[in-house]
Amino acid sequence: QVQLVESGGGWVQPGGSLSLSCAVSGSIFSIGAMDWYRQAPGKQREKIAGITSGGTTSYEESVMYRFTISRDNAKNMTHLQMNSLKPEDTAVYYCYADLRTWNSKDRSIKRTWTWGQGTQVTVSS
Repeated sequence: QVQLVESGGGWVQPGGSLSLSCAVSGSIFSIGAMDWYRQAPGKQREKIAGITSGGTTSYEESVMYRFTISRDNAKNMTHLQMNSLKPEDTAVYYCYADLRTWNSKDRSIKRTWTWGQGTQVTVSS
């Protein structure tokens, strides 16, 4: 089964940095866009960064200039480098990706947007 697995979450002091990774587990044909979302307690899940298959990036204003999304197509991974972290960044961070699998019987590609399980990021002193 194809899955997304996040790693790298943890605790960090304000002003510190963390790097999150999201790896695709299982056989895939290709990956389209890959995004990072976060959900703080009592708040809606929000998209904070995205990167297209072509490498075009986008960011939510609150993380602009502090976070950097990247992808490694050879390893089927996306990364979120988070710098200058603030207490407001505390949330569960989720990877969300457009995964494509090959169906040999139908000779077709199945496209499925998939969520990772989430990884906790806590920023506090």
